[in-house]
Amino acid sequence: MLSGRKIAFLALRGVEEPELTAPWKAVLDAGGVPVLISAEPGTITALRGDWDRGEDFTVDETLADAQPSEYAGVVLPGGTLNSDKLRDNEDAQAFVSAFFAADKPVATICHGAWILTEIGVLPGRTITSVARIATDLKGAGATWVDEEFVRDGNLASSRHPRDLEAFCHGIVPLFAE
Repeated sequence: MLSGRKIAFLALRGVEEPELTAPWKAVLDAGGVPVLISAEPGTITALRGDWDRGEDFTVDETLADAQPSEYAGVVLPGGTLNSDKLRDNEDAQAFVSAFFAADKPVATICHGAWILTEIGVLPGRTITSVARIATDLKGAGATWVDEEFVRDGNLASSRHPRDLEAFCHGIVPLFAE
């Protein structure tokens, strides 16, 4: 279905492990090429539930080197620590903004949507996320809904790890378009 399309996964240390690994597997299983992009080379350590240490994952490309034009879409997994750091990272903001400017798919889960509050892309959009950041998303102009999966054009979102099945089922067709 994705036949070799490269999909960027933007994450830093503290990414919520299942929110990285489940969509990664869904992209792989659909024939896509997932690529881990981070601020620094080396590895990032995932967390489970923001507290328990998870696995280490090798960074494929840094934000300084990554070109959004080379990717069919981007996944923004959550994790409070990961997402809080990404939303203040100017290179990450520019990277994600480029997907919106090119009308390419952006898929976010849980706290991953936080970066969208910083780049001015939410007015008029409908989105979901973990309830803790609903006020932030609404304040940035979004209509926030409490649903397991929401698609608004090329923006797809889910609330938390319990929604991963719906998220993975929804993002693969989005990236295939």
